[in-house]
Amino acid sequence: MIKDYLEIGQIVSTHGIRGEVRLNPWCDGPEFVKKFKTLYCDDKGAKSFKVISCRPHGNVAVLKLEGVDTVEAAKSMKNTVLYMKRADVNLPEGKWFISELIGCSVLDADNEGISYGTLKDVDSGAANDIWYILTPDDKAVLIPAIKDVVIKCDVAHNKVYIRPLRGLFDED
Repeated sequence: MIKDYLEIGQIVSTHGIRGEVRLNPWCDGPEFVKKFKTLYCDDKGAKSFKVISCRPHGNVAVLKLEGVDTVEAAKSMKNTVLYMKRADVNLPEGKWFISELIGCSVLDADNEGISYGTLKDVDSGAANDIWYILTPDDKAVLIPAIKDVVIKCDVAHNKVYIRPLRGLFDED
């Protein structure tokens, strides 16, 4: 399902004494966070912060947010999950946000009447992502998210279409 606001990461600590915060990114990494001029405190966009500055620092992003000017104010934001506005990102063709894929029905690309289950999680592998599918009989099946297997993603309708490799869902 397409969401207007997506989680980008969680504030894990302060940085320095001028109100900067350290964000553990739940996205492609700290460099991705640099794209945003505004971040939000909820998935409705009710409260926002203008991003004054953002810089990668190891595996975190150090943010200076408008109105957060002291270490005390920064400490009060610890554990806050920040969101990005989906409309602020143009994804390349064939790319999706993981949070929009999770929960999609997994259907056969050649016969939509065949349901393999629900996409429950995505793990980033060395060569490609691995999708965790929960079958209707509660078995977990792992599939490689490669173009020979994942044929089409229709996150707007909460569906993904696959052509599974032989033996993934049956014993043949």
